[in-house]
Amino acid sequence: MKETMKEVVITQPQKYEVREVPVPQLADENEVLIQMKSAGVCGSDHHIYHGLNPCSTYPRIPGHENAGVVAKIGSNVTNVKVGDHVIVDLIHTCGTCYQCRIGRKNVCEQVKVRGSGADGGFREYFTAPASEVYKINDSVDFKDAALVEPYAIGAHCTNRARIQSDDVVFIMGAGTIGSIILQTCKAKGCKMVICCDIDDQSLERATLYGADYVINSKKEDVAKRVSEITDYHGVTVAFDAACFPGSLTACLQLGILCNAGRMVPLGFSTAEEGITQAMINQRELDIIGSRMSCYQFEPTIERMEKGEFNTKGIATMFVKFSEIEKVFDAMDHPSGESKKMVILFD
Repeated sequence: MKETMKEVVITQPQKYEVREVPVPQLADENEVLIQMKSAGVCGSDHHIYHGLNPCSTYPRIPGHENAGVVAKIGSNVTNVKVGDHVIVDLIHTCGTCYQCRIGRKNVCEQVKVRGSGADGGFREYFTAPASEVYKINDSVDFKDAALVEPYAIGAHCTNRARIQSDDVVFIMGAGTIGSIILQTCKAKGCKMVICCDIDDQSLERATLYGADYVINSKKEDVAKRVSEITDYHGVTVAFDAACFPGSLTACLQLGILCNAGRMVPLGFSTAEEGITQAMINQRELDIIGSRMSCYQFEPTIERMEKGEFNTKGIATMFVKFSEIEKVFDAMDHPSGESKKMVILFD
């Protein structure tokens, strides 16, 4: 094994460094050393780089969509062995607070999120407690393994939304997370999914993933079109996967959600929204927060191993770790090709 490795550090907004540092040592006998093989680049990584993530601190090694190979284990580790292909959970929790005790560890009082509040996977090696490392069959290509975390988000937020077979769903934003929510809703057998975006290419992809209707909000009145599609009843569930300032208000406008509908926002925008009490209470809407995922890694890995996800086209650009500058250049100059990047380690 090498004695040194490269890591990428965002030192402050808009600035990063590639550093040569020692390969980390196991802190105790319950840890695992992972050699990174692939890392997804999330929208939150863009926000960290641009100084727009309220949950992040600097300096920070980004990256929470991490897949690799076990390089070393502590003497107490039994769930994985050297050579196993693994996925690393993004959260480290206390296990004792109220939230952890009721099964909501993703919002633990002391939660630390890899790549945001703690260092992540944009480096060749890192350590993690074995309890946060999950084995994945080596038949799953690392290009797909890096997508386990966003698919786990899809599983979690649709659970939070209580998706059922008679639901009519509206998804604002047909990017990576929106497309995964779409696939998850269809897999859960919901009656209809309507996807909305400003990009025709994204909407075309959504159609391939099973969207029943697509709406380009630059070209159509969204509330009017949703009303027409649903015979003026509205949808039962809306997901805000666009997460721009004002997107939550847009989803809550009359004509989209029906009375007793459920609204699930997924973003962290700190901008004030134009929401009133009347918008919620006149229809007695449920506004349901959703953050990351909770106990969804293992079932998502199992589904990935069975080939139940249509991952084709989810990742749009693959970048070698040795060419990491291309990732940050794409963050500064986004394009259709760079909508969802995955870093592949040499």
